[in-house]
Amino acid sequence: MGQPAHVQINRTEDYRENYANSVQVRVSLWDFFLMFGRLNQTGPDKVEIDSFQGIYMSPQQAKALLNVLEQNVRQYESTFGEIRLEPAPKGHAVQ
Repeated sequence: MGQPAHVQINRTEDYRENYANSVQVRVSLWDFFLMFGRLNQTGPDKVEIDSFQGIYMSPQQAKALLNVLEQNVRQYESTFGEIRLEPAPKGHAVQ
């Protein structure tokens, strides 16, 4: 086996970073669609999600993303401790 390829990461003109605390996932035979947004509790029983970015990816790329996220979450937890997912109060959607 030869040398690994040199990877160069470039940022396009429209590249930007953002914060998301909501992601919705839709799946079809051909792709996965991830829609990122910010969730705000605007009342005792009202939640608003402002979606700002949708990303389509192939099933293969979605599985590769799953593997990368699992590896990074394990590394994070071994360094900083377990990430706890608090149960949502009744009547509140978790996205």
